[in-house]
Amino acid sequence: MDKNEKWLKWAVRLQSIAQAGITYCDNKYELERYEEIREIAAEMLSYKTEIPMEKVKELFCNETGYQTPKIDTRAAIFQDDKILLVKENNGTWSLPGGWADADVSVKENTVKEVKEEAGLDVTADMVIAVQDREKHNLPVYAWKVCKIFVLCSVTGGAFQENIETVESRYFGYEELPLLAEEKNNREQIKMCFEAYHSPNWKTLID
Repeated sequence: MDKNEKWLKWAVRLQSIAQAGITYCDNKYELERYEEIREIAAEMLSYKTEIPMEKVKELFCNETGYQTPKIDTRAAIFQDDKILLVKENNGTWSLPGGWADADVSVKENTVKEVKEEAGLDVTADMVIAVQDREKHNLPVYAWKVCKIFVLCSVTGGAFQENIETVESRYFGYEELPLLAEEKNNREQIKMCFEAYHSPNWKTLID
């Protein structure tokens, strides 16, 4: 591990310990100490990443219960041997997807995100891979993310511009546009193509 990333591991570990303590401890004095530890962890992250303290707290310190990874679903949709990507407001492209809501399943979230970002109705047919984000994507986040890539089929719908995306288009692997690397990279899209072409694909798990 890069020495410059060790602080991130320490901050994440401190946050995890603090949250577990807040969840399971009944002693009010100990609870105050765990709250202070979580505050220090958030300060470390804000200082090192220059992300505003309030944003760090929103993403890093607002969960309850035992600390677990966040779930991110990504849909792989093909047409004429090309994969569907959506263009985000900053000009980069990604597979339709996003954070899984607490009240939906992985399948439901995949279908929902495609409808919201690409305007398409799809079926979620097969899990291509379950990945530990920090093994594949940069920059490293201050929280664990489990990325689930799902092969989908279109049943209807059409793109409509929305608050998250401004365009959708199918691309061949050799003509991929500028990708949102923090969400999906060429390696991951290549994996989706391989799964699409394989009649006996076996789900990859980190």
